[in-house]
Amino acid sequence: MASLDRSLIAGLSVFEGIAAADLDRIVGQARSMRVARDQPVFEQEQEAHSFFLLLDGHVRVVKSTPDGHEVTVRYISPGELMGIAGALGRTTYPANAVAAVDCVVLAWPSHLWPTFATSFPSFSANTYKMVGSRLQDAHMRVIEMSTEQVEQRVANALLKLVKQSGRKTEEGILIDFPISRQDIAEMTGTTLHTVSRLLSAWEDQGLVKSGRQKVVVVEPHRLVVVAEGRGSKS
Repeated sequence: MASLDRSLIAGLSVFEGIAAADLDRIVGQARSMRVARDQPVFEQEQEAHSFFLLLDGHVRVVKSTPDGHEVTVRYISPGELMGIAGALGRTTYPANAVAAVDCVVLAWPSHLWPTFATSFPSFSANTYKMVGSRLQDAHMRVIEMSTEQVEQRVANALLKLVKQSGRKTEEGILIDFPISRQDIAEMTGTTLHTVSRLLSAWEDQGLVKSGRQKVVVVEPHRLVVVAEGRGSKS
C-alpha cells in the first residue's frame, strides 16, 4: 500500500503546531479507508479499536436509546476527529457514526492514542479543545430544548448546518449533504410532522427550499430572525 503524505493532515486545526517530521510520523501510522454512504464507520458500544479523521464527506453521529430509538446528535465535517473514545476515558464507542455520503477517513489504532497525547502536546490540547467545543454544543442544545420554541430550535439547527457545511448555489445556501426532515426532527427534539409543517410554511414565505434529503436556505438573515424568536409564528 502506498505511504500516506503529511499534506493530508497538515493545516488541519487538530494538527496545528506539530512539526513536519512529527506529521510524517503520525500519518505514517494511519490507514486510509473508504466508507460508502449509509455504511457505519463504527457502531455504538463496539470496542473502540481505532480513532478516525474524516478527510472527505460528512458523517452523521447517531445515538441509540435504551428503548430502541435513534437520535441524530451531530454531523462531522472534513478535518474533524471522531471515535476518540480514549479522550473520553472509554473503551467503547459512545454512539454510531454513519456515512451521510461516500467518505474517506484515516484510521489509527486506539492503542496509539496515549502515545500521541504525550508525544505531541499540541495534538492533545487541540483534541481536548475540540471535545470541549462539542460538549458546549451539547449543553446549548439542552438549553435550547428547555427555553426555545420549536420554530427557534429548527431555525437554529438549519443555521448551524449552513455554517458547518453550507455551499452557495443559484437557489441559496445548500446544506451540502443529504439530510432528511426526520434527521432535523431528531436533532431538535420534535416530530417529523412539525418539521414538515415548518419547512412547508417557510417555503411559502421564501425562507427555504427543501426536497427529499435536501435543504437550501434562501434567506439566512430572515431565518436568523426566526431563530432569535423575533419572527412570526408559523
